[in-house]
Amino acid sequence: MSLVYRPARADDLAAADAMVVASINDLTVRHGFGPMATASPPNFQLFSLKDDPDGLWVAEDGGDILGFAWSWVCGDVWFLAQLFVDPARQGHGIGNTLLERTMEHARKSGAAHKVLITFTFNRVSQGLYMRHGLFPKTPIYVLSAARERVMQALPEAPLRAIAIDGSAAIMGKLVEIDAGALGVSRQKHHRYLLSDPATTGVMLCAGSDPVGYAYISSSGHIGPLAVMRPEILREAFATALRLAADRSTEMISAFVPGTCDSALGLAVDQGMRVTFPMLLMASRGYGDWKRYLPRNPGFM
Repeated sequence: MSLVYRPARADDLAAADAMVVASINDLTVRHGFGPMATASPPNFQLFSLKDDPDGLWVAEDGGDILGFAWSWVCGDVWFLAQLFVDPARQGHGIGNTLLERTMEHARKSGAAHKVLITFTFNRVSQGLYMRHGLFPKTPIYVLSAARERVMQALPEAPLRAIAIDGSAAIMGKLVEIDAGALGVSRQKHHRYLLSDPATTGVMLCAGSDPVGYAYISSSGHIGPLAVMRPEILREAFATALRLAADRSTEMISAFVPGTCDSALGLAVDQGMRVTFPMLLMASRGYGDWKRYLPRNPGFM
């Protein structure tokens, strides 16, 4: 059978996720980190497929998915969520061809900025991305610790947290915060998160004034988190840590960019340790994340 590149369908996504998990674990094991990825329902992939099907592509041979590329667009930002190839078929140009398909998605959307998060040690992929105009911007550290360790000497939440209710006023404030922190509105992605029963979203308020937001998953993971001003990032992260610690979860984790030194300092003070290094790459003129903590490499 010949290799075929085609738009992804909904019934491809579970098999694509299994291939992605195998590819990630092959990479992380080879670099001494052990397996880190586990299969999960492809809910956000399905959301993206329904929202904008032009961003998802598969490479298929005889019914077997050998490669998967997935990108999404918000405003003038194009984000490459995943680009993975079956480990047994790497080095044969599949990844480059899939990247060309997703880059066409960026061109069609008119996006001014191209962005992705990749593994710091994945030098082959970084070279590929740089040839397409995306360059290293800042490291992102995956930090985690046992809940009991984080709770030791954890201050009371310095900001007031109120539930994100999806009202027009709250959604408008989220748009304002994201526009400042990311340069783009992510209203559709907030609605996706609010529909996830395993995730809780809160507005963070100084007195009665909303100054940021945070999402905390049932697993104890924090993110995304964004604030209106860099100087309140530590207080926002401290509040999110308190909310995560109040859950009955074993671990607490977060993705923290290297530019967010106040949040990194607090994480280390509370016993969180770097478990995995990642890297933000972007086209020129984008990537100053001082007010934003991403959720994961696919969601941003």
